[in-house]
Amino acid sequence: MAADSTGATGAYAAAGVDIAAGERAVDLMKRHVARTRRPEQVTDASGFAGLFRLDTAKYKDPVLATSTDGVGTKVMLARQMDTHDTIGIDLVAMVVDDLVVSGAEPLFMTDYIATGSVVPERIAEIVGGIAEGCHQAGCALVGGETAEHPGSMDPDEYDLAGAGTGVVEGDAILGPDRVREGDVVIAMGASGPHSNGYSLVRHIVDGADLDLFSEVPELGGVLGEVLLTPTRVYAKDCVALTEAVEVHAYSHITGGGLAANLSRSLPEGLDARLDRSTWSPLPIFGYLAREGDVSREDMESTFNMGVGMVAIVAERDAERALEVLTDRGVPAWRLGVVTSGSGRAVLDGEYRNA
Repeated sequence: MAADSTGATGAYAAAGVDIAAGERAVDLMKRHVARTRRPEQVTDASGFAGLFRLDTAKYKDPVLATSTDGVGTKVMLARQMDTHDTIGIDLVAMVVDDLVVSGAEPLFMTDYIATGSVVPERIAEIVGGIAEGCHQAGCALVGGETAEHPGSMDPDEYDLAGAGTGVVEGDAILGPDRVREGDVVIAMGASGPHSNGYSLVRHIVDGADLDLFSEVPELGGVLGEVLLTPTRVYAKDCVALTEAVEVHAYSHITGGGLAANLSRSLPEGLDARLDRSTWSPLPIFGYLAREGDVSREDMESTFNMGVGMVAIVAERDAERALEVLTDRGVPAWRLGVVTSGSGRAVLDGEYRNA
């Protein structure tokens, strides 16, 4: 039996798959995953599935929400910079911050990493970032898969994706049907481009022959490091805000920019009028626009421009909403107001300090 196993492993290794490296990667990542444990988790002795007990006594009408996402081509930048411990935070943010838009509390996540060759230390760094993101979101990392794809991916190449599940009371699901004329639009500041628009970022970097390892004074750091700033995770903040005030809708500002994403959270017959003068976009956006000769229209339809999440709240709760977010360390401000219209978000005015 042992001889057969060794032979199969040897043949598999000759084909480019290192089982021993995979097992070492699992051992290295265990301490990271342990940080995300929630009391609802159930131990699966087989190790083939992640188990999570839903506390049905806590809810009258529990509705499960699910989301799946990746980090796009930002992972290519992580490889170029040989920095792998933050890209997992981006992954978690992309998943859990879609869940909270419906009003759901994220409960657990699973991840999938595909790579040309398993380097245990690198995989552990990636999973360490995923675990950190889950810790920030308050959700458990209950399982995952690392797949070695020799021949179809270069040895140092990898990609990752994740899926998450949350729960919300049936009568507390947020969305366009709750939005009313006169509601206030609250912006939550972004940490950077987050995980969207990186195909354009790479095009600008290559086209302008920019050095990712160079210090850029106006950005306050090394270009590549600034671009790898992990996505802000808003999940816990949104859950806290929903408990504190009357939130009608959220919008996670991802690919397509502020106006396009916010429009998805508006009903027909109502617009969100947004005022550019209420904020100044982060320096990285001005830098990319200048170096790539990118128009404001193209920037706004690609990047979040410094607004990563939006809440639409009842007007009477606007000040309280700002207090809650500020107390939690989230940059927040009045971005605009909901008016009669045709279901669009419209940006007016000029950026502050533009």
